[in-house]
Amino acid sequence: MSELVTKALTPETFDDFAALVERNGGMFAHCWCTWFHADFAEKEQRSTRRALRQRLVADGIAHAALVYDGDRAVAWAEYGSPEELPNIHHRKEYVATAGRRPDYRVTCILVERGQRGRGLAAIALRAAVELNEQAGGGLVEGDPHDTGGVRKKNSSFLYNGTRTMYEREGFSYDRPKGQGNCVMVREVAPAPRD
Repeated sequence: MSELVTKALTPETFDDFAALVERNGGMFAHCWCTWFHADFAEKEQRSTRRALRQRLVADGIAHAALVYDGDRAVAWAEYGSPEELPNIHHRKEYVATAGRRPDYRVTCILVERGQRGRGLAAIALRAAVELNEQAGGGLVEGDPHDTGGVRKKNSSFLYNGTRTMYEREGFSYDRPKGQGNCVMVREVAPAPRD
């Protein structure tokens, strides 16, 4: 195994991200992780989602942490403000039970097939939190699957990791959300300025 490093998703790292997505069939349902973003016409067709993601990254309104094994991106965690990522699962229940609005939310974590079981999802989540620190900190929220501590046979359906992984990364349980998910939160201090 090469040394693992993390990088932010930027126009310069977009091709590495795109290669990860393409090796994994376009992510979940070929969405290119555009589902959580605002509604854009390009989201409606598979053929335009890659270009939409690339435009959002270039415009600075799509954020993620990439995990590299050598020079190959093998995992990622998408994060952003609620304004950047307004679409969430179980919205009605989420809004009805919401307290403080998060500054950032983590919406999707993907680990390349064949690389799962190495702790890369946790590394991606940790890197997203570190990028949130650098951006000023605040309340970070995720909505992982609450599996009751039981590892599922097919982890490809765990699009945002598990509650136990979030707990290991310093998040606290906030409330249930939908069937099998929950809201986890972590207050993140801003990174010290030099």
